[in-house]
Amino acid sequence: MGNKLKVGIIGATGMVGQRFISLLAEHPWFEVVTVAASERSAGKTYTDAVAGRWAMKTPVPEMIGKMKVLNASAVSEVAKTVDLIFSAVDMKKEEIKALEEAYAKAEIPVVSNNSAHRWTEDVPVLLPELNDAHLSVIAGQKKRLGTKHGFIVVKPNCSIQSYVPALHPLLDFGPKELVVCTYQAISGAGKTFETWPEMLDNVIPYIGGEEEKSEKEPLKVWGKVEGGKIVSAKRPVITAQCIRVPVTDGHMAAAFVRFDRKPSKEAILTRWKEFKGQPQKLNLPSAPKQFIKYFEEDNRPQTRLERDIEKGMGVTVGRLREDHVYDYKFVSLSHNTVRGAAGGAVLIAELLKAEGYLQGK
Repeated sequence: MGNKLKVGIIGATGMVGQRFISLLAEHPWFEVVTVAASERSAGKTYTDAVAGRWAMKTPVPEMIGKMKVLNASAVSEVAKTVDLIFSAVDMKKEEIKALEEAYAKAEIPVVSNNSAHRWTEDVPVLLPELNDAHLSVIAGQKKRLGTKHGFIVVKPNCSIQSYVPALHPLLDFGPKELVVCTYQAISGAGKTFETWPEMLDNVIPYIGGEEEKSEKEPLKVWGKVEGGKIVSAKRPVITAQCIRVPVTDGHMAAAFVRFDRKPSKEAILTRWKEFKGQPQKLNLPSAPKQFIKYFEEDNRPQTRLERDIEKGMGVTVGRLREDHVYDYKFVSLSHNTVRGAAGGAVLIAELLKAEGYLQGK
């Protein structure tokens, strides 16, 4: 495996953990050497631990399938085997915060899919194309934790990763009000139609905690680093509704936005087409070549047709038009367990490595 960094996945048996496994099986920079989960799965082979609930389209990678699952709470045992941890554990929020800090204090960098540390002021909530400058707070975080190498970075909620990238290239026009309704796939709840049959032919107009995340997390992503902490932006003011729909993968958003300085439609389309973030400039392995793709057709993007664009790491937008109440409205789409979860976290790790934040033992 040469110079690959050794990585572990805690929460490896869940939906997002499985996605980590599938994305990292042949990664050019990272090698999965450790899988860990709850005490219930510990001691089993990974294949046995996910028997009957493996939800990926590809089979369990043979080498990983033979690994013995460790107890994610056995921090010292897991930490001695790895250079980096991906966290996708299903625990109470305070337990997740404590566990991730324990790994960081064991000098293991943590890239987390969980929400527990999203409001810790010196923990970046990273959407790599948008706010890579927030990595500068890691130095202060290490000082607080008393670590030399260990730190925590988290990815934002999956529900914001379709419409926030679409608005980011337009920030200099001063978006001041945003109304958004998200239509979220069942895999966001860790479910399939086999495990959640009541979602067939059904829509549920409530997802616990999602609306608050959708309204507040973008403001931290768009915040500024001041005094070693991230201070959230005050605008745009966001109001959201989040709805569960009978779709396997892919979160769609319908957005309405008002600007201080209303741009032309042509200016918006040009910004979307030309936008590149640091992952594109560095040509990172998981970075989409075209981060934001716009469809001219009235009936696109469609979840089933577009969710896998750029291997699930692209964001697609359509139906941009002027609105008689707000300035513009559009729809946008991203793959919730790839770009919105495991794939986004892998891209964060790639950026951390490229920027010198990760070292092998």
